[in-house]
Amino acid sequence: MKLTKMSHACVRLEKDGQTLVLDPGAFSEEDAALGADAILVTHEHFDHFSEERLRTALDANPAAQIWTLKSVAEKISTVFPGRVHTVGHGDTFTAAGFDVQVHGELHAVIHPDIPRITNVGYLIDGGAVFHPGDALTVPDHAVETLMLPVMAPWSKISEVIDYVREVRPQRAYDIHDALLADLARPVYDNQIGALGGAEHLRLAPGESTAL
Repeated sequence: MKLTKMSHACVRLEKDGQTLVLDPGAFSEEDAALGADAILVTHEHFDHFSEERLRTALDANPAAQIWTLKSVAEKISTVFPGRVHTVGHGDTFTAAGFDVQVHGELHAVIHPDIPRITNVGYLIDGGAVFHPGDALTVPDHAVETLMLPVMAPWSKISEVIDYVREVRPQRAYDIHDALLADLARPVYDNQIGALGGAEHLRLAPGESTAL
């Protein structure tokens, strides 16, 4: 499997000639989802869900389809008729040749005064990759590669470190990092790497690695 990190929370996975894209939002490149055979969206926030980026991908590939939770599906099902599948916690399906399990139900708490929205995470190919979206969801399955939301308005670094410890992946790659200043990156790298208990890695936007 080939993993490519796009800007912010967007990730591309390639296997056997097919491409799966997760969370191509407004902070990701305009063509972040281009070439996708399937797209997964974790929740409705603009930095994870961009109708424009979805349209770019689906216009380019008439066979491409989207899997997402109800709140996003309701926004786009009429725009992409017959191509949007609604999923929730506990569901399993196959998309672009990848086996997917859905984990989680709610977005992390931003502030008690802000109502929580739904959020799902996607476990790919039996734990090869887990993308939690905007939540610190711990799947009931071993995880090899954790896509780690490293910096967000709803988290602090101690929670990020404890999340890595709880999931216990073989490795953790940073995502959700568009708001993280370059000056702060060594601080996050050092603390998560030293305290998380797993190999902590970072890819630049557009950079790829083999899993």
